[in-house]
Amino acid sequence: MNSRGAGSSTALRRLMTEYKQLTSGGSPDGMFTAGPVSESDFFTWEALICGPKDTPFPPDYPLSPFKMKFEPPLFHPNIYPDGNVCISILHTPGDDPLHYEQASERWSPVQSVEKVLLSVISMLAEPNLESGANVDCCKLYRENKAEYERIVRESIREQLGL
Repeated sequence: MNSRGAGSSTALRRLMTEYKQLTSGGSPDGMFTAGPVSESDFFTWEALICGPKDTPFPPDYPLSPFKMKFEPPLFHPNIYPDGNVCISILHTPGDDPLHYEQASERWSPVQSVEKVLLSVISMLAEPNLESGANVDCCKLYRENKAEYERIVRESIREQLGL
């Protein structure tokens, strides 16, 4: 840990305090849990985010994809303003009526929850601006990425009550 620099002791104290708060108080409605991967390294964390309890998979899963929604919604090019995720892997199987996606990019029964989560993580890091769900967000991302990032940081702080 000494290789992290002079500020590491301050960071470590802060992370330990936050971890203690998370473990003692929990998250609102048990929506998430987070903490260090190991207690020997407080600088590497993992988190589990749980969806709403009343969000079932479709009765014909895995023949049909499930829906994914961020609550509260995230400001992101591939997330609709209501929070619904727009990603090829969750689109109904078969040919795309708009001819934008190949059938192999869309849902099929060989897909899994893990593959969807990995795709969403990738989407969050690298938005698909060619197939935007939030047009204003796509435009801002293209034209002024610094402002887009500022808005994202501000909205997350607001959602967390910081």
